[in-house]
Amino acid sequence: MTRLAAFAVGLAAVFTTTYGIGRVVDRSPVVEGRHDGAATHPAGGSDEAVDRLPGGLLVSDRGYTLDPVDAPAEELAFRITGPDGHPVTRYDVAHDKQMHLIVVRRDLSGFRHVHPDLAPDGTWRVDTPLAGPGQWRAFADFTPTGGEPLTLGVDVTVPGELTERPLPAPATSTTVDGYTVTLTGAPQPGRTSPLTLTISRNGQPVTDLEPYLGAYGHLVALRRGDLAYLHVHPDGTPGDGRTRPGPAVTFLAEVPSAGSYRLYLDFRHGGAVHTAEFTVSTGTPPADAPPTGSNPSGPAPTGDADHGTPGHGHN
Repeated sequence: MTRLAAFAVGLAAVFTTTYGIGRVVDRSPVVEGRHDGAATHPAGGSDEAVDRLPGGLLVSDRGYTLDPVDAPAEELAFRITGPDGHPVTRYDVAHDKQMHLIVVRRDLSGFRHVHPDLAPDGTWRVDTPLAGPGQWRAFADFTPTGGEPLTLGVDVTVPGELTERPLPAPATSTTVDGYTVTLTGAPQPGRTSPLTLTISRNGQPVTDLEPYLGAYGHLVALRRGDLAYLHVHPDGTPGDGRTRPGPAVTFLAEVPSAGSYRLYLDFRHGGAVHTAEFTVSTGTPPADAPPTGSNPSGPAPTGDADHGTPGHGHN
């Protein structure tokens, strides 16, 4: 496993040193993520242009930076430094956690979603979720108290023999741990689109899903290529008097562009969390589509969901 010092090499996209057995390289954001469709260039660009990038493409945003902390080989450790240059020690709870750390290989395999522990000095620590060789992307999804939701991301290279896995073809059904999950709907760039995932087991609908992170499901979407990050949550929450615990979980999602996306659904049943994965392809945005991030047409989010900010589906 890589040392966390390796996890840090790409944080500012200027380090070339190798630490432990891994090397991190932070890639420049892909400019297609700008919501109005015009090309943007982060270097020398305006703050407004940077704000329009999808989540997870930057290591530093709005004065907050993902910084490394040396750790044993079996751990990842990091701090978030704030605009004052000091480690952030206060975070809002979003969907039951102060920090969501998500890692995935660049070929969109090996997805993991974990929750580090926060020490009083602002250091986050977690058993390393990097499961073998490859180039990984790590996303820290959080809300500093008094600030806005942010997702910062870096590349982490774990050396070793690796055969790149091709992206699975688009499909509307998949199986995981004996469960069958069926997808209805498709994301449309420039619009808020409902995505319904229906869960069954042994041919029977699952109607007793257990809350996980304050919901009956948790969905992450990553764009193939630059791994632009979209974090969405269901329409409705457990205990609101209208949201049923399955078999269907509906999400309201908005993707920043046409292309191929990998969807990762986490749900809890039988006391365990299961992850179902799908590949979906989106077409050309409709001619009358409003810019991504504006108030789109279509169904409006309900409950505490906020799906207007790429990179976050929550406040």
